[in-house]
Amino acid sequence: MPDSRRGLIFGALAYILWGTFPLYWTLLQPAGAIEILAHRIVWSVLTMLVILVLSRRVGHFRALLRNRRRLLLISCAAVVITINWGGYIWGVNNDRVVETSLGYFINPLVTVQMGVLILGEHLRRLQWIAMAIAFVAVAVLTVDYGRPPWVALVLAFSFGTYGLLKKQAGVGAVESITLETMVIAPFAAAYVAWLVATGASSFGSHGVGHALLFTTTGIITAIPLMLFGAAAIRVSMVSLGLLQYLAPTIQFALGILVFHEDMPPSRWIGFGLVWVALAIFTVEALNHRRRQLRLVAQASAV
Repeated sequence: MPDSRRGLIFGALAYILWGTFPLYWTLLQPAGAIEILAHRIVWSVLTMLVILVLSRRVGHFRALLRNRRRLLLISCAAVVITINWGGYIWGVNNDRVVETSLGYFINPLVTVQMGVLILGEHLRRLQWIAMAIAFVAVAVLTVDYGRPPWVALVLAFSFGTYGLLKKQAGVGAVESITLETMVIAPFAAAYVAWLVATGASSFGSHGVGHALLFTTTGIITAIPLMLFGAAAIRVSMVSLGLLQYLAPTIQFALGILVFHEDMPPSRWIGFGLVWVALAIFTVEALNHRRRQLRLVAQASAV
């Protein structure tokens, strides 16, 4: 099998797993979102330490610890991804799966906007049009929900900030995730210990199967990350950019078909505007890349 096709398979599997996460988090109920989040961090750091050793990245990890700038950036990323994970788990367990999907649908647009505001990047005309349509979509959904879709906005902006920090840090996936979980793990472990001490812990209180599910949160976190890492070195960023829509599409379908969340006509209109904005944004990005490649080819031929 060609390496590029293998990469597409790895990437698709990563996003499919991320898309089906709502089915997994609901299995951990009646545990609350913060307890689930704390266990996810604790078990993830243990899992990532094993992966760090097995993948022989310990030397890279030590080098990361000696770099103060990268250490600070990854520590900030740890805080932001904790907010993202917590918001996502809370949304799923509070019947807002469709709204969580919205967060990841608009994430590419939010990321681009952050590039403009923070990095001073410039948007092309069609990108501005896509951003304007997305803004109208959020306004429509705000009216529909009777409030801003804050779960979606928290997810989009936290993940966009996370991506920005990771881009600035330029650290490998394994050592980065290991450090991120290590930064938050003491607080997560302290919270789990407090729940156990006060008798409020769900861990072990609902049968062996439920307790074992908690222990798999680290593996569940690591597997799609490893698949994504394997895909990233085998396929183009354009392909990965298109694959990223798999996860929110699956989440959206689960919200409607499995969790039977309401979708009044005004909400369909709001999501429809988001999809139009994404279509314009994606097609424009693909055409721009083709033009750039054509210019490079012409310059090389001269």
